[in-house]
Amino acid sequence: MSLISKLPHIGTTIFTVMSKMATDAEAINLSQGFPGFGADPILLDLVAKYTKGGFNQYSPMSGIPALRSILAEKTKLTQGYLPDQETEVTIVSGATEAIFCAVTAVVREGDEVIVLEPAYDSYEPAISLNKGVPIYVPLNSGNFSVDWEKVKDAISPKTRAIMVNSPHNPSGYVWTLSDVNQLAELIREKNIYVISDEVYEHITFDGKTHCSLGAHPELREKTFVCGSFGKSFHVTGWKIGYCLAPAALTSEFRKIHQYVTFSTVTPIQFALAEYLEVPDRYLSIPEFYQKKRDLFAKGLAETELEFIPSSGSFFQLASYGHLSKISDRELAEKMTKELRVACIPISVFYSDKKDDKIIRFCFAKEEAELEEALNRLKNLSSILS
Repeated sequence: MSLISKLPHIGTTIFTVMSKMATDAEAINLSQGFPGFGADPILLDLVAKYTKGGFNQYSPMSGIPALRSILAEKTKLTQGYLPDQETEVTIVSGATEAIFCAVTAVVREGDEVIVLEPAYDSYEPAISLNKGVPIYVPLNSGNFSVDWEKVKDAISPKTRAIMVNSPHNPSGYVWTLSDVNQLAELIREKNIYVISDEVYEHITFDGKTHCSLGAHPELREKTFVCGSFGKSFHVTGWKIGYCLAPAALTSEFRKIHQYVTFSTVTPIQFALAEYLEVPDRYLSIPEFYQKKRDLFAKGLAETELEFIPSSGSFFQLASYGHLSKISDRELAEKMTKELRVACIPISVFYSDKKDDKIIRFCFAKEEAELEEALNRLKNLSSILS
């Protein structure tokens, strides 16, 4: 008896493939999006405090009250609105789970979901597993801003949801207030939900601020805001995130969450709740990452690659089309094996594998590692001849 796959078109994610290739080649891994440095020792000590203190059994399904409360207060401080900790805040096992549960809560067979691409690779499988139909809308070339006329044209009577991601992975584009207002206008009086991936909310540069969709009075009633403590505090392996949504949506969201993971690791929730009591621990994140962005951009300018400095996230795109016509996948493999610097080909973020000769680097690494990678990238032409 053979098993018929529900995702026959899905293979091993490019992030796993490139990270393994980097390990095999002993390359500097600027491909997969994880920090190359540790968390604040204070946070690690708090985890030890709560694991040793016996906080190791199931937490409440929606998250411990202390973490939901401090997260609501943090949202009030950074975004200007206060979600109800009992009915609108849910702690989950990573933002990927939050996105999956949100899609599952609202998408039915035949529903259309608008995906702005290039897009993170977990969106489409979540839609397909729920028998929805992804409708792809390309972002503007160059700066990856949203073409709102194309979004408007993509909306149909079958549209059930729109996937949003800001700061954007892979491009680093940060939505403006104008973007948020235009989305609100487009779906006004329509039964369309929004699933907003905001995992890089604290990583913005050059004075730009993150505009959460939950902060918009109209959109708040239709939106699942999916966030990540792991991305903010350099602990992606902890897989801990959250979902903010109005009570009616949260109720449906939790019905899915309780049968996916039920609850999230207990001692880390207690540790984060105490850690978040000091706002500077998250308010200082933009400055921390801007230093790394600036260092990487300065070094990248000394290579033959072309780029626009990232506005947010810990990713930087670079174009090589003026140097070579080889595919981005081939270049990524050659760079990993020959220059020993691993990156991600951007074609993997497109449904049709569109190849614009752009690659993505993760600059969430120690300065010495970034500097060595940049030195190696100066020899890029040697592998293109």
